[in-house]
Amino acid sequence: MQNIIPQKLKVGDEIRVIAPSTSIKIIGVDCRQIAKERFEAMGLKVSFGKNTTDDNFDMFASSEIEKRAEDIMDAFKDNNVKAIFTVIGGFNSNQILPFLDYDVIRNNPKILCGYSDITALLGAIRAKTGLVTFYGPHYSSIGMLKGNEYTIDYMKKVLFDGCADIVPSVEWSDDLWFLDQENRTFIKNDGWWVLQGGKAKGELVGGNLGTYVLLNGTPYQLSFAENTILFVEDCHYSLADHEVFLRQLQSLAQRDDFKNVRAVVIGRFQKASNISREKLEFIINNIPQLKNLPVIANVDFGHTTPIVTLPLGGICEVDINKIRVEW
Repeated sequence: MQNIIPQKLKVGDEIRVIAPSTSIKIIGVDCRQIAKERFEAMGLKVSFGKNTTDDNFDMFASSEIEKRAEDIMDAFKDNNVKAIFTVIGGFNSNQILPFLDYDVIRNNPKILCGYSDITALLGAIRAKTGLVTFYGPHYSSIGMLKGNEYTIDYMKKVLFDGCADIVPSVEWSDDLWFLDQENRTFIKNDGWWVLQGGKAKGELVGGNLGTYVLLNGTPYQLSFAENTILFVEDCHYSLADHEVFLRQLQSLAQRDDFKNVRAVVIGRFQKASNISREKLEFIINNIPQLKNLPVIANVDFGHTTPIVTLPLGGICEVDINKIRVEW
């Protein structure tokens, strides 16, 4: 696949906010305002898709497929827009994949950033066009009042500078910050879990595991190219316990092209996922295809905060005490 590289962000650029999954209505007014002010403090202009409004809200807290697809395509067609941020994740962004014009996207490359359910959108666009996309904060993530300095710092390093040497955060949180922006609980970070040592370098592929496997066998499946670094995470809503993570990761490992994977990087689990280091070690040891691959877990991405921004299609170097990304 030939990479298509979007322009890096710079001061004065316009970003477009869209809702390809859950509606913006569920995002508090305070969160929206904080996010807008923070993006403007970076020197960026903020605009919203014409269907990214509170009145576009159905029984699934989303909106019509055609409206969601229209906002994506409008953003790619608009020459003033240099980056696209999703409002938040959800469960249904894979619905819109057949309704996108991938030729238009290919010919109008720009940054697309989000995570969780947005994995389907990021992966499909990457698979269909070769565009480097970004597994990073939603627009709402930037509206967190406390505890996201690390998130913002790495977003700026990756989207403005094009590279970042990743180190573990000092502390993290798994609380319902969107319900109470003031009273937060932070946990001291015990660092990365090096489950299997080694060094590797390759192209970053992955995202939210539960969403990623939805693309298997579809026209939007993203191949593991030669020398792939696979990154995965999942939220507690998708994980009844460690058995679900085991079988989903095993399904990826049974693909013919998994032979191209050189390392696996796993994001931090939420507390309600009930996956400890010991359970995760058991999972890794029980997937034969992972034998002898470097595996590093408890890395700052996923459904806890803070998170890094990862370029899907970018280059990643992995070592026991180093993760570097660039695009």
